[in-house]
Amino acid sequence: MDKGDRRPLASRNTRWAQTIAKRMAALSITPNAISQASIAAAAAAGLAFWIAGETSGTVRSLLLVAAALFCQLRLLCNLFDGMVAMEGGKAEADGPFWNEFPDRIADILILAGIGYGIGAPSLGWAAATFAVLTAYVRELGRANGAPSDFAGPMAKQHRMAVVTAGALFSAMEFLWHGRNEVLTLALSIVAIGAALTALRRARRQMRWLKGRRA
Repeated sequence: MDKGDRRPLASRNTRWAQTIAKRMAALSITPNAISQASIAAAAAAGLAFWIAGETSGTVRSLLLVAAALFCQLRLLCNLFDGMVAMEGGKAEADGPFWNEFPDRIADILILAGIGYGIGAPSLGWAAATFAVLTAYVRELGRANGAPSDFAGPMAKQHRMAVVTAGALFSAMEFLWHGRNEVLTLALSIVAIGAALTALRRARRQMRWLKGRRA
């Protein structure tokens, strides 16, 4: 991974993140293992969303809070795998594969899990498909020689922010006797936003390619 071609994250420059990354780099923890752990976190989140749809009351609220926490754990894994690899000097030959592949699996597990949990699997799969498409367009751009395009409006961190907020607000739906309305809205926002993101990145890439040949 090229340091100049990484997702811009303000958290990467925080003291707490740098401290944790240094401690992880000093241990026998590899960047690939951290990347693989993000799949486990996403699977736990997706399962929690799914089971929450079959429960009610306090159990449902606790499952949704757990799902939100696992979504954030997924993002922390995404943060620290790159930091341990680059800043920690532990980059591995197959690192580029593990840097990307788990993210695609994670998006599918989380978004499809929400879809099944709220009884709208088609919406969940639509959101997952468009989420993967955003990454495909970015990687296609890299294959065409363009720099990685991490533009939104629904890049990975934006998707997880919407999903996390949706889970936490949905955990409080009992206050107004609601059920799944918040998560349905959140998943719809992710699906539409990811589709627009893929389209925006595609248009930006085509402009870049035309400009290079001009």
